[in-house]
Amino acid sequence: MSQRLRITRSMQEENAEQAITLEECKQYFAGKPGFRYSEVFTVKGPESTMSIDGDFFMWSHEGAEYPFRLYMGDLYVALSIEAIIPVMLEVATDLRADVTEG
Repeated sequence: MSQRLRITRSMQEENAEQAITLEECKQYFAGKPGFRYSEVFTVKGPESTMSIDGDFFMWSHEGAEYPFRLYMGDLYVALSIEAIIPVMLEVATDLRADVTEG
């Protein structure tokens, strides 16, 4: 099972714009190679398929996609592979946000 982390500004008292907005994310990720926006995240298993509605910024890496989900002003990402760590840290830095367990 992978660890889930949250990219958030909620710990920054001096930051008036604490919430990470959908518009901000769409603009940011549009300029990042390997990302695409999706309103549905679909997980296919051997016997079933599950779809989750939401705002997902899908990162493509070595033939697979990994979701960064925007939910209530924060981005959530599962550390399912080691290669996602530097990407997540870059996103948090660029968005002037912190990373915490979530």
